[in-house]
Amino acid sequence: MTQHPNVTIAGDDGVVVASLSGEIDLSNAAEITDALLGGVPNDALGLVIDLSEVSYLDSAGVRMLAELDHRLGWRAQVLRVVAPDASRSRRVLEIAGLERVLSLDTSVVTARSSIEESNEGPELPPD
Repeated sequence: MTQHPNVTIAGDDGVVVASLSGEIDLSNAAEITDALLGGVPNDALGLVIDLSEVSYLDSAGVRMLAELDHRLGWRAQVLRVVAPDASRSRRVLEIAGLERVLSLDTSVVTARSSIEESNEGPELPPD
């Protein structure tokens, strides 16, 4: 598990879950991005970012999420963002239009399942 003042990262079964808390703004977005990218091994299926405990998200935080989605895509990894329906983070992402770009979920369980299911290829017929 990796620790940063605003980030807790844990992973198993190829899915890394990063729980963010507090404020995400210009003063810490770059540092959080580095912590998240450093916490996702190249062989991971993807990353779930849980914003449930984030109290403030500004444009630098929004940009951070878009950049992470792009950079993980280069590595053929999936990004899922957890933002509960009534949360401030969800509202900010909707205002910024990122709900059309990012894959948003309302729970970590749903996000993990989506990543695991996206990795399941079609079942091959027996020889």
